Amino acid sequence: MTTLTRRSALALTAATAFSATARAQQPAEVKIAMLVPLTGPWARSGLLEKLGAEMAIDDINKAGGIKALGGARLTLMQFDAGESPDKAKDAAQRMVAQNPDLVGGFGCWGSSLTLAATEVTERASLPWLTLSYSDLITGRGFTHVFQTSPTANFQAQRLLPTIVDIATRATGKRPTKMGMIGDNTAANMGYFNDLRTNTLKANNLTAVVDEMYTPPLTDATTLVQKVRSARPEFCIMLSTNVPDDKLLLDKFAEYGLSGSKLPLIGGGGHIGAPELLTVTSAEQLQGLMAGVANWPGKAIEDISKRFVERTKEPWFGHDSVGAYAHVWILAAALEQAGVADKAKVTEALRTMDLRDGPAKCFPGGRVKFDEKGRRVDPQLVIIQWQSGRPVAVFPPEIATAQAIWPKGSAS
Repeated sequence: MTTLTRRSALALTAATAFSATARAQQPAEVKIAMLVPLTGPWARSGLLEKLGAEMAIDDINKAGGIKALGGARLTLMQFDAGESPDKAKDAAQRMVAQNPDLVGGFGCWGSSLTLAATEVTERASLPWLTLSYSDLITGRGFTHVFQTSPTANFQAQRLLPTIVDIATRATGKRPTKMGMIGDNTAANMGYFNDLRTNTLKANNLTAVVDEMYTPPLTDATTLVQKVRSARPEFCIMLSTNVPDDKLLLDKFAEYGLSGSKLPLIGGGGHIGAPELLTVTSAEQLQGLMAGVANWPGKAIEDISKRFVERTKEPWFGHDSVGAYAHVWILAAALEQAGVADKAKVTEALRTMDLRDGPAKCFPGGRVKFDEKGRRVDPQLVIIQWQSGRPVAVFPPEIATAQAIWPKGSAS
């Protein structure tokens, strides 16, 4: 054997050994975390997130896992955020302490819970995705938190002009009086503060009712009486859980203000939760609108159909879509990073610009984050209950129905 041949053989042996070592070092599984309410008043929303996340995990693993990591399987670690910021923070502390191999995660549904939990995940340098709305979440200078939703202030600034336009086109008269009732959770506080200081004046609107309460609500009588006495042309109703939704809607119906009598505008995925129909009625819900961060549109009809077939849920809604997309975004970050390392995943999230895959789950079709960790070019979605089901009515590119407005509501 010549010297050159011997050198080539040695080089081939070394390369083969290096390749085998690299394959052996690839993880068999990669763990990501989901921290959402699985008990308490927001447990139903947490369950809907869980269903969406589990479908995404199965889709990714059936498609070959994380290919940049040799086909490593993605594993979802599930944690209960409970019903309070303290419980969410405690759960986050246990999560990071007991699972040092986590490479990323998502949650916590409610903004108050997310604000508490991300104090922990940020200290642990764990990249975290959230669909929660509060501007404070990505307004604290954190570098590992990424917000896929339009923020509360953004939604406040976009929702009212859209609602006013819908009302004006339907009635021929621009509304001037509105009501505001809601709970004092973090996102709603930010939303109402923006309305009071900026958005009402900018839209020539006066709030004839402005009431906030601490959830859970035990009796909606006083709130709804004030609305009835003030006679607004529409009312923003920002509760954050289905039991409070039911109490409010029941009381509005009792006073003859539901359905075609008074347009109600909610906010958040719980307004589109299937059980809202089971605890109220299609008649009470008819016309109820809500501003939300996302809703399945035309681009993901195939995913919506598979979700319904898999889970037997009646539709693929806000919470499930968000969790499904978050798992895929983390998978994309792992593919881009090429290593199961949370620092590299964070860097991948900072630099990614997706126009396909999970980007289809958001109106605008793009997943890119700015320097604060907020999704670039977010869009507000408006859903509305029509004939016993919530449908997207705005923006036009995802809308599956036209918005309806009671013809005789504006006075």
